[in-house]
Amino acid sequence: MQKILIPLPSYGADPTEVAIPWKMLTENNCEITFVTPHGEKAVLDPLMLSGARLGIWRGLLKARKDTVEAAEVMCRSTEFSSPANYNAVRAEDFDALLLPGGHDKGVKEYLESKTLQSLVVAFFNNGQPVAAICHGVVLAARSIDPTTGKSVIAERKTTALLKSQEMAAFNLTRLWLGDYYLTYPGLTVEDEVTSVLDNAGNFLVGPRPLQRDSMRKLSRGFAVRDENYLSARWPGDAYSFSVAFLKMLQH
Repeated sequence: MQKILIPLPSYGADPTEVAIPWKMLTENNCEITFVTPHGEKAVLDPLMLSGARLGIWRGLLKARKDTVEAAEVMCRSTEFSSPANYNAVRAEDFDALLLPGGHDKGVKEYLESKTLQSLVVAFFNNGQPVAAICHGVVLAARSIDPTTGKSVIAERKTTALLKSQEMAAFNLTRLWLGDYYLTYPGLTVEDEVTSVLDNAGNFLVGPRPLQRDSMRKLSRGFAVRDENYLSARWPGDAYSFSVAFLKMLQH
């Protein structure tokens, strides 16, 4: 049984990027361990689950029914209800690492955690599978290997939340949600991730993200694998991302 570590912020993780991989991994006999900053049960972004305050864009931006249903089951699970503390885990005790995203300001404690950044470096240096989606790629980008002084993804091909996606969501909702969709106003995910790459051309945009994927429509999704590192852009890639991650775990 593969042991997968999934770190989360206390508040604000994207429901789709946590619940869909969790569902698919557990269905394939993986053992999941969640970790949060203080070992307390995480709260997923409620706006994404309910669609409240998303106005006319509710149908486009909120989590789909499949995510809501998976999240409800996950939130009742023992592993989600009783997470470990960031400081209580070691890369050597797991087979792989999965880094979800989320854009609400609560994810900053996750993205800025030096403990998690050191953990990410350890997974990369051990050659263990690491999968990151959306803002999870920011955490990988900020994980600096002390032996090289570079990000662990500096020489890797990667994708992440696109600047066009981030700015579109912000502009569609800014009149009533302000900068909710901008975790760091003035710095997009794509810009930050690209800035740590030795070759900016290694940031892959992929096909236009117009529709979300599903198990029946995996072609709508996009994920990039480079050796033991896997990345994806947004909740609409969650199924393709999860399938690709499961394939990584088999080799």
